Amino acid sequence: MQESKTKKTFVTGALLLGAAGVIVKAIGLFFRVPLTNIIGTAGMGYYQMAYPIYAAILAISTSGLPTAISRMISERRAVGKYYEAYRVFRVSFFVMLALGVVTSVGLFVLAPMIARMQETPDAVYSHRAMALALLLCPILSCYRGFFQGHRNMVPTAVSQVVEQVFRAVVGLSLAAVLLKIDLPHAAAGGNFGASAGALFGLIAVLFLFQKNKGKMLSEIRISGKTIEQSTGGIARELIIIALPITIGACIMPIVNGIDTLMVVDRLRTLGIAEDTALEMFAELSAMALPIANMPQIFTQAVVQSLVPVISDAFKRDDMDFVRFNANLGLRYAFLVALPCACGMAVLSRPVMQLFYPRNLAGVPNAAVCLCIYSVSLVCLASNQALSAVLQGIGKQNIPLRSLVIGAAAKVAVTYVLLGVSKVHVRGAAIGTVCAFGIAAILNFRAVKRYTNTKFDIGAILIKPAIASAVMSGVVYLVYKLVHAHMGNTVSTFAAVLCGIIAYALMIFITRAITAEEMSSLPKLKKVAALLKKLHLLK
Repeated sequence: MQESKTKKTFVTGALLLGAAGVIVKAIGLFFRVPLTNIIGTAGMGYYQMAYPIYAAILAISTSGLPTAISRMISERRAVGKYYEAYRVFRVSFFVMLALGVVTSVGLFVLAPMIARMQETPDAVYSHRAMALALLLCPILSCYRGFFQGHRNMVPTAVSQVVEQVFRAVVGLSLAAVLLKIDLPHAAAGGNFGASAGALFGLIAVLFLFQKNKGKMLSEIRISGKTIEQSTGGIARELIIIALPITIGACIMPIVNGIDTLMVVDRLRTLGIAEDTALEMFAELSAMALPIANMPQIFTQAVVQSLVPVISDAFKRDDMDFVRFNANLGLRYAFLVALPCACGMAVLSRPVMQLFYPRNLAGVPNAAVCLCIYSVSLVCLASNQALSAVLQGIGKQNIPLRSLVIGAAAKVAVTYVLLGVSKVHVRGAAIGTVCAFGIAAILNFRAVKRYTNTKFDIGAILIKPAIASAVMSGVVYLVYKLVHAHMGNTVSTFAAVLCGIIAYALMIFITRAITAEEMSSLPKLKKVAALLKKLHLLK
């Protein structure tokens, strides 16, 4: 029973999206690090003024609807309604197109007003550079949701990589060229990379859609074209499912957008000059936050793969399988988040020195911010996994409510701590920890209540925590030993490599992953068999 369940879980799709995410984040770091070196922290201040606003608007059109599309398609396919699944996609396409037009035009027109509200008028170029992305990304997300509903994660993975490659190439090229004009235009060149990436990502997913269209049409011919729900009914269901998810996805970007209005102003009350405050904000949001966000590629992959699996099982009234995947989803979230958080905390300063060698003055503050953000990573990962379970069983309003409460706490904590001289900009990072920690606790209680899931705390938390603690000790010792003879770059890479090896060994020693789980993945069957012979798996 355990083995058959494992074969039907979200793990394979999550690993595929996670692998693509590693590439995407690596390219993203390759993009941000040289971009920071090209335009400096002041230029990144302009860049970052536009990015949270863009992210907040993008969340409106690309967060809830793809999840709703994935869930609705998965539910219809679970009972053989293939034509109805296609109709969900068709209606969704026009909804996403309309949202893209409205948000894109809206950002372009309102860019001057937004820049003035931020008290940085020259940021108008960065805002407008991202307008095209708001048109293309909703359409791209619609196709990704369609494929995820079919449990086919390949098109999503491929399009994500293509999107990020062109974002980096175009963004860096334009930043370097436009630097000859001035800093605000150079920052806008970096921002335009998002628009270029979205265009090429959409081209990639359209190509894959055409390749898979034959199979989809064949399924429709077999099941017939019986219409069971009106177009308006599909649209209403789509909105009912998507709206709370969308609002929830908007909350943190909006709160981060408020940070752009609040941080610099509050730092001025401490007597910090505007230029210095802008640099401190860049150290928090442009240097520390992107690195802290890297592990989200794995937790987000869990969410994208978990929702259709949960909704499929819930539609078939298989609550045992829902509970099984709820446990599995939270366990995999901790298996990824805990070691990443511990590693970032131990190596926060060396990592900052590695990525920003030309901005060493900003490293100490950015390193402390990264250390604080590492705690929020664990909270965020668990919150994402639990939210996916609730969304899959039709309780999408609960994650929204939890995040609203958490976001309110963040705003209050951030505002107070920004006014404390010894904390200053780091108060925003502490506020983020509070936000996701509160939301995770509330969602944990809700999942237990509505699914009657009994979480295995030993497997979910204790075993990954033991493995992460041992890994942290190895990382610290290796870095100190190597750094006594070599530079920071070699020492950091050596520590990370040894940490990965130590954590992998501890996962098997603590039995945090079972043989059945590894055997369910075709490419790891032989590895699982070998580890069983070595008594590292059971």
